[in-house]
Amino acid sequence: MREKILKSLDALYLTCIWSAGAAIFFMSIIIPIGVFARYVIGAGAQWPEPIAILLMVVFTFLGAAAAYRAGAHIAVAMLTDRLPAALKRPLELVVDACMIAICLFVIVYGTKLVLGTMGQNLAELPWLPVGFTYAPLPLGSLFTLIFVVEQMAFGSQHERAVVRFDHNLEEAEPATPAGA
Repeated sequence: MREKILKSLDALYLTCIWSAGAAIFFMSIIIPIGVFARYVIGAGAQWPEPIAILLMVVFTFLGAAAAYRAGAHIAVAMLTDRLPAALKRPLELVVDACMIAICLFVIVYGTKLVLGTMGQNLAELPWLPVGFTYAPLPLGSLFTLIFVVEQMAFGSQHERAVVRFDHNLEEAEPATPAGA
């Protein structure tokens, strides 16, 4: 059962990674288009900036969830590294509780923000409700919350093959016997 849950969370992690990667890829295409249109052609397009900002929000919140699972998030460990082993675990629980509180706060108030702004449209993109631009906040926080609970239940997942970028899947997964 544990492996099924972890495999499902691996898929969620990969979804976050690919979504964040696609967002930054398209941002790096859209921003030069906007600069080219404004300074070379002399006719500034209205759509590149809001789309690039939306993609940055997607990258930030979904990328943060993936970074948390991978242990690549910013952490100040100067104090915890100097603590005796007996105090490290209680402090880890305090950190996890704080992360849960922050995630729940952003999920609740981010969802209220999304729902409260669904009736408004962006001036530059009248077809796009403002609520969609805020949707990555509660969604990314929900994914982060899932990864926090995963860490509390199953321990750190920083060394899973899917999380390490220098992995060789053949080494990480058990070999299946021939003829099986």
